[in-house]
Amino acid sequence: MIAEINRAWNWKGFNASEIIQTNDFGNVICKADDNKYWRICPEEVTCEIIAENKSDFEKLMTNSEFIEDWKMTNIIEEAKSVVGELNSDEKYCLKMPALVSGQYQKSNYGKVPFKELILFSGKLAKRTENLEDGQKVKFKFIN
Repeated sequence: MIAEINRAWNWKGFNASEIIQTNDFGNVICKADDNKYWRICPEEVTCEIIAENKSDFEKLMTNSEFIEDWKMTNIIEEAKSVVGELNSDEKYCLKMPALVSGQYQKSNYGKVPFKELILFSGKLAKRTENLEDGQKVKFKFIN
């Protein structure tokens, strides 16, 4: 998975060296070569520094608001009720990411191979990084 994370997201300026945690919605906390901690949120199409070092990360992991957001318990349970249990290589996802007005609702939940989710979200983030809020886009899907 490290290779996929780096292929999809290293344009953000980091090189992942270790996966610290994942959740069932495909979110990843990874540590980079420079010891910073990053969170990838595929459904939000984001990848951001969450801690500058191990001490900051340990402190963050005691923050109840962060933990609730990280665990995504209610969202994961709702997705599970719609699309069923995950296979070992799958994660829940939004069929239409939040970036393109995808909502956290039953009709928008799906499941997908974890590697595909990371690769797709990184590619989408790169292609849309300079869009302004509200700017119209046109997606072209090629088989």
